[in-house]
Parts: sequence; structure tokens; C-alpha cells
Amino acid sequence: MNQLDQLKQFTTVVADTGNFKQLAQYAPQDATTNPSLILKAVQQPDYAPLLADTVAAHRGRPHVDIVDEVLVRFGLEILKVVPGRVSTEVDARLSFDTAATLARARRLIGLYQASGVHRERVLIKIAATWEGIQAARELEREGIHCNLTLLFSFCQAVACGDAGVKLISPFVGRIYDWTKKQAGATWDEVARAGANDPGVQSVERIYTHYKHFGITTEVMGASFRNVGQIIALAGCDLLTISPELLATLQASDAPVVRRLDPAAAKAAALPPVHHDEAGFRYALNEDAMATEKLAEGIRAFAADAAKLDTLIRELQR
Repeated sequence: MNQLDQLKQFTTVVADTGNFKQLAQYAPQDATTNPSLILKAVQQPDYAPLLADTVAAHRGRPHVDIVDEVLVRFGLEILKVVPGRVSTEVDARLSFDTAATLARARRLIGLYQASGVHRERVLIKIAATWEGIQAARELEREGIHCNLTLLFSFCQAVACGDAGVKLISPFVGRIYDWTKKQAGATWDEVARAGANDPGVQSVERIYTHYKHFGITTEVMGASFRNVGQIIALAGCDLLTISPELLATLQASDAPVVRRLDPAAAKAAALPPVHHDEAGFRYALNEDAMATEKLAEGIRAFAADAAKLDTLIRELQR
């Protein structure tokens, strides 16, 4: 078997793309999107008509409603290809507003349900700020499942587990990027590869904590820079992978062995960890990498959301 098929024996493979026409060849179970991926897709000739048609069909409605219609339209197309779930992201500009995040999430789910899609097939993506996590806690109580994204620190994962979040997306590649940049000339690429990669180690710690304490939140490694990071996390609940890296996995028949195992995690000796709001904020503040990358990620997603706003407004003229 190729590496992609081997990986699927241990881990649910998820496609990280808004390009739904690429999905079938990799047969992923789920798919994830974000504002940057949707923006990239709608600027391609294959997808520009979908954007234009959606905007035209809802002309005259409030701008924010049209944006949500566009996001859900992409999600609906993706769900025609994948048998599982799609993740659709709440506007990153709402990352520090619990009430607004709740309202947006409920509207997105309502649009999916109005199109005949059961809520079990949708994950609402929310930034893993304290406010976002509290919104997810309430949404999960309502039966609206969430994917907490922009997750870089153990304290974010702990808070998500305590909130009963369905799934988290710890960002492997961005942790790797930050650590490599900080190391500068002292960085040893070979020594810090695979199981020694800082992003891989972060996900492994979270996975071990969840499985040890029986926390049911799913762990989905995300934001990969190379195949080595993916292979080092074989056995993680899910891994969301770009089409480029899916193609690389599919082209190789090198062996893949399971590295993350729930039985081993259960046997580990770990102290329980919980955070109230003050404890969470302090722990996040103590993690310079997570503080910086969370803020940077929100800014980047917000900027791409604004660019998508501009494209939609131009089509409304």
C-alpha cells in the first residue's frame, strides 16, 4: 500500500482545502476549510462562477448573510464528495466575542440544515481563545459540534477538553516554524525531525493527556510542512492534510507505523490539569510561541476574511 493508504489504517485522513474538485482522488473521510482556503479557491477560474452565482442568488440581503451563504455553499459542495464532515469557520474577527460567535455559528448550522444537511456532518471552526472556547462549550450543549482551531498550547487543549469540545486542531507546522526561527543558526533540521519535531511533540502531549484521562475530544493534527511530521503522528485521531502533501503520501510506498497509541497513553503517569479563566490566560501568556502564533493566526484569517468581503461587495455592484 502507498503511505496514504497505510496511514488510513491508524488515522482518519481529512483534506485541508476549499478545492473540492481535488478531493475524490484522495478519498478523505472529512474536509476542513478556513477563510484563506476559501479565498484562494474563489480566485481560481474553476470556482469563481460558484462565488458569482451565490452572490447573485442572494443579492439585496445583508452582506454578512451573503458571506455565510458562500461559506456554506462551499461546504455543501465538499459534502457531496466526502462521506463524513466538513468544518466551516466563524469569522476570525469575532474571536474575542462569545455572543457574536454563538450567533454566527447558529446561523451557519441553520443554513446547512435548511439545505438538508444534518448538523452531525458539520463542525463549526472557532479560534481557541478563551471566548471562543466558552462559545464552543455552549454550542456543544446545543448539539452543535465544534472544531477549535489556531491551537498552539497545552493550556488551550486542556480548556477545550474541559469544555467538551468535539474536536481540536493543534497546528504542527506553525509551531515548527516559530521554533526554527527562534533557534536561528543553531537549528538542526535532522535532529529536530520526526518524533523530535516541536509541533509533533505538542500534538503527542495533547493526545496522551486526552487518552489518559478519558477525554473524548478528538485530536486532529493540522498545518503540516512536510510528510515527516504526518508520519510521526500516525495513530492520531485525525490528521488534516493539504492536497499537495496528500499527493506526496500517495506517491510513496515507504512503511508507515503507528506512533500514537491510546493504550500507551492510558498507561502513562500524568497529573490532572485544569484551568479557570485566570489560569488559562496566565498559562497562555507564559507560552510566548502560542501567544504570538494565536494572535498572528487571527490577524491573518481576519485579513483574508476582509479580502473575501471585498470580492463579494464587488460582485454586488
